[in-house]
Amino acid sequence: MWRKSITFRLALYFASASTVVLLAIGYLVGVSVQRHFLELDRGDLHGKMELVRHVLSKVHSQSDLVALPDRMDDALTGHDNLSVSITTLDGRTLFATADAFFPESLIKGAIAETPVANLELVSWGHGEHGLRGFATRAPTDVPGTPQVVVAVALNFVAHHTFMSGFYEILWFAIAAGILSIGLLGWIAARRGLAPIRDMTRVAQSVTASRLHDRLPTESLPSELVDLAKAFNGMLARLEDSFRRLSEFSSDLAHELRTPIASLMTQTQVALSRTRSAEEYREVMYSNSEEYERLARMIADMLFLAKADHGLIVPRSEPIELATEVRELFEFYDALAEDQGVKLTLDGRGDVHGDRLMIRRALSNLLSNAISHTPRGGAINVHIDDGDSGAVRVSVENTGVGIAPEHLARLFDRFYRIDPSRQRSTDGAGLGLAITKSIVAAHHGTVQAFSAGGVTRFDMLFPGRPERAPG
Repeated sequence: MWRKSITFRLALYFASASTVVLLAIGYLVGVSVQRHFLELDRGDLHGKMELVRHVLSKVHSQSDLVALPDRMDDALTGHDNLSVSITTLDGRTLFATADAFFPESLIKGAIAETPVANLELVSWGHGEHGLRGFATRAPTDVPGTPQVVVAVALNFVAHHTFMSGFYEILWFAIAAGILSIGLLGWIAARRGLAPIRDMTRVAQSVTASRLHDRLPTESLPSELVDLAKAFNGMLARLEDSFRRLSEFSSDLAHELRTPIASLMTQTQVALSRTRSAEEYREVMYSNSEEYERLARMIADMLFLAKADHGLIVPRSEPIELATEVRELFEFYDALAEDQGVKLTLDGRGDVHGDRLMIRRALSNLLSNAISHTPRGGAINVHIDDGDSGAVRVSVENTGVGIAPEHLARLFDRFYRIDPSRQRSTDGAGLGLAITKSIVAAHHGTVQAFSAGGVTRFDMLFPGRPERAPG
């Protein structure tokens, strides 16, 4: 099917609207001109009726009545388009212009009328002529003929001819106006839609390596500014997503390359010469550790992929956070003691969620804090059950601190503050990203703060919704 463009539709709307308006204007102009000619004829006929009455006012006797035709001819000299008829009430014609024709009903109506004059115009045809006029009674001073019937009419063929030519010109002008407005509407619509074509060109130029183009919003009409801003916002989000994806792919390749390279090197060294069973066993143990690291990394990546697609649906069960933290302290006690780090807990609070997922988030924060707390430092976990029902869990540790420019990206995957990417722990740089996904799955938020040699991670969980009674 042929798809009509917006330009064509707008031009069609312009043409349709202008057609209705111009036709209405043409009709009103035609009616006004017709009414104007009718008023001119009415005024002209009234003037001629007064002329006939003036002549009749000078008729006082039968001899004047006999001389009436000559007087009327003299009075009507130069009025070739005028028809006049004077008849007695008994139907005898006293005067009539050449080729004068009046409908019998018009004359009879004037004879039967009251002395009040009937001056309504009536139109009729006679051969090729069109006439318009009226008939009424007029008084005389002739004994025996106190009143006569006077009929006057004008030939309006000239008016009809003029109106025919006028209508031809008018409708031609209207048709030309409709076509012109349609063409101008098409041009205006095409120019008005030029920004949309610019959007199309920008959209067609977008590729994975070319996402920096933006639409200039300053020169756009107000109706398209919001669309352009949304389009630019979409490009900005795509650019950011592709940048993150590129960084993620690079980081993932780097993280996978290290254990794989280690496995290949150890295996090649082991195969370079004959070794004892014990030596082979040590190589296998070392390879097993690398395999475990790869397995953890792959499991973490699968977890994050599910979180990105909203596939993590935590269970809802009551969790006493202080109990979970104490159990984690027992698990990390040996590591903390080995590194000379003190673990403390204060406060309490309960949340509803998935116990294993929340324990994993807490474990990631504790493991991260222990790894970055210097010997002799301290880690404090504070649980605050606020009046609003929301529960805040803060994991705070002493140390060097984190520069402000790194805080916003701590929860990105594989992000490390050290630009050389040297691994200081066995982690793959996914712990904080997993923590953020777990908290988000529980409709909470997590933030990092660092100042004065103290680093703090806050997890805020929303309060438990109240159940309706009954």
